[in-house]
Amino acid sequence: MIPAAFEYERAESVDQAVQLLGEHEDAKLLAGGHSLLPLMRLRLARPSLLVDIDRLSDLEYVREAGDTIEIGALARMSDLATDQTLWKHCPLLAHVCGEVGDPQVRHRATIGGSVAHGDPASDPPTALLTLDAVLVVRGPSGERTVPAKSFFTSVFETDLGPQDVLTAVRVPKLASGTGWSYQKFHRRAIDWAIVGVAAVVERDDGHLKRAAVGLTNMGSTPLRASGVESALAGAEAAPQALAAAAEHAPEGTAPVSDTNASAEYRTELSKILVRRALEEALAR
Repeated sequence: MIPAAFEYERAESVDQAVQLLGEHEDAKLLAGGHSLLPLMRLRLARPSLLVDIDRLSDLEYVREAGDTIEIGALARMSDLATDQTLWKHCPLLAHVCGEVGDPQVRHRATIGGSVAHGDPASDPPTALLTLDAVLVVRGPSGERTVPAKSFFTSVFETDLGPQDVLTAVRVPKLASGTGWSYQKFHRRAIDWAIVGVAAVVERDDGHLKRAAVGLTNMGSTPLRASGVESALAGAEAAPQALAAAAEHAPEGTAPVSDTNASAEYRTELSKILVRRALEEALAR
């Protein structure tokens, strides 16, 4: 289908983008466009104005900032998937960015667009939630930061206000020896995850010092598998303990049934993928 009529403005700065968003009702930001444009063609989204921020090169970067890595919102998935700084300090996120869509998609899609879209089937939001990332947002009242755990509010809904622009993502550097994994089940490489699982683990003398586990497409937002994390606290890093903890994966989730899988299927699949993710993370 053809999108409904809309106006177009190219922002020369983040502040101008914030201003333009405030001047038009139902205005939307345009960066890579892989999430917004399909919705517009189906007329599920009918913005009155598209504010193009794609050429704001000052939002395309990866840099160290003390004990964190800061990533500009317009950094492309393809660049993040091969960025050596990210691979050195936060390999989980680099790997996950390489799992998004296909090469054509990754060369246009931005991490900011993926996060702001708020799709519970998207991979990067789950990784950021698992990593305890912080999102940097600029709006009419200035800049603020939002923890990933508070950023995603519902299906395709986030903490972003109508004039807010997501400008950066900050992820903690992983300590040396930290294990990680992202397990994703889908029918084709370009498909969204039917279920995905991110895991970050730290060991201490044969026991788990810390375990963070995130779930993709198991609810209206990316979720932390709190039941698994509680079961693993201080547990022995042994296959039996991992398998037992994985049984808690569905706790607190609300998977949907759709054309790809039933809720029951997703429930059982989450247990398998959590176990696999924990095993791979501990093997690194």
